[in-house]
Amino acid sequence: MHIRPILSALGRHRIATMLIVLEIALACAVLCNAFFLVSTRLGLTRIDSGMDEHSLGTITLSGCDGCNHADLNARVLGAPRAIPGVRAAGTVNALPFGPPAAYAGIHLDREGEHFGGVLHFYLFDSAAIEALDLHPAQGNDFAAGDFQPIDSFVPNDASVWITRSLAEHLWPGENPLGKEFWSGDAHFRVAGVLEHFAVPAPGRSEEGVAGAQWSVIVPVRSDAQSGSYVLRADPLDLPRTMQAAREVVARAVPESVLDQAQSLPLSGLRERYFRSDRAMAWMLVAVIAAMLLVTALGIVGLASFWVAQRTKQIGIRRALGATRGDILRHFQAENFLLATAGIVLGMLLAYAGSLLLMRHSELARLPLAYLPAGAVLLWALGQLAVLGPALRAAAIAPVVATRSA
Repeated sequence: MHIRPILSALGRHRIATMLIVLEIALACAVLCNAFFLVSTRLGLTRIDSGMDEHSLGTITLSGCDGCNHADLNARVLGAPRAIPGVRAAGTVNALPFGPPAAYAGIHLDREGEHFGGVLHFYLFDSAAIEALDLHPAQGNDFAAGDFQPIDSFVPNDASVWITRSLAEHLWPGENPLGKEFWSGDAHFRVAGVLEHFAVPAPGRSEEGVAGAQWSVIVPVRSDAQSGSYVLRADPLDLPRTMQAAREVVARAVPESVLDQAQSLPLSGLRERYFRSDRAMAWMLVAVIAAMLLVTALGIVGLASFWVAQRTKQIGIRRALGATRGDILRHFQAENFLLATAGIVLGMLLAYAGSLLLMRHSELARLPLAYLPAGAVLLWALGQLAVLGPALRAAAIAPVVATRSA
């Protein structure tokens, strides 16, 4: 197959050639970034929360002004603990996939010169840690003396657990146990490391997808806070248990308002939280399909136009001994060259688009693996799209072609 005649033929149709190359380039740029966004969104929906979500539910109250923490907690927790099947219940300030409660920036030095990022501080009493069944993969469980009252939004000096992801971010390659960090005047020491524990808004916090597991677990006393609770029950019995818990809590604390939207099993909170991510992923899939269809139709249309224009030339080549396979390969090689030019330009556009998304949407850089994957897809699409017109060109009889001049 000689390339020079193909390039010469394309040079005589510069406008059409440029249009199809630009169409393929735009398709490549959109496809690479769209596939990356779909992968990112769907990957985020599978995030490990660090909890047995099918065994856990949350109860949230609002509007209990002037309530005493100890009295309110005693009434709220006493009610569901009496329900058969409830194994444990405790106080929390927030949970993954629910409303965030305590995002704060931290520094790795007391002087505040080395910023570590914006983390979410979970405040759990000992009963909540039991209900969540949390144990550090590295380090020690909290001792009784670690559970303290809250001074501002956290205890002023506390031993805490952090996640493996956060430890690698703050002290890459180092042992995080015993490390210290500060948030304002509050001082923290790392006593343990959890493999996973998602922030309340994974992927939507200030640190984006990278900070989806930047969580700090702070032990507090049972009377340090009130209003949000977690309970554990048998997974098969959890829906009935949660319904019963909502009813008994509403009767036990009539002066407060039960937040029905947040008083759900954790699996329900997860499903609702990621509903928009799944919708966006399906929308992007539709965009990808539409872009592929438009690109394929453009290739088919242009190839069909060129077949009609070159009928006489094809007939002459056939009369001179060109086989059907030669004609077929000619159009396939021509499309391959067009697709390659479009893909090279499209890769540059895809990378530029990724930089814009990084700047304005806090997304990670487009992995280079998506570029060859998009190229292979567009090469295959081009060859399939041109196959029909190329087969029609190959089927032209020499005699018919020469008489069509």
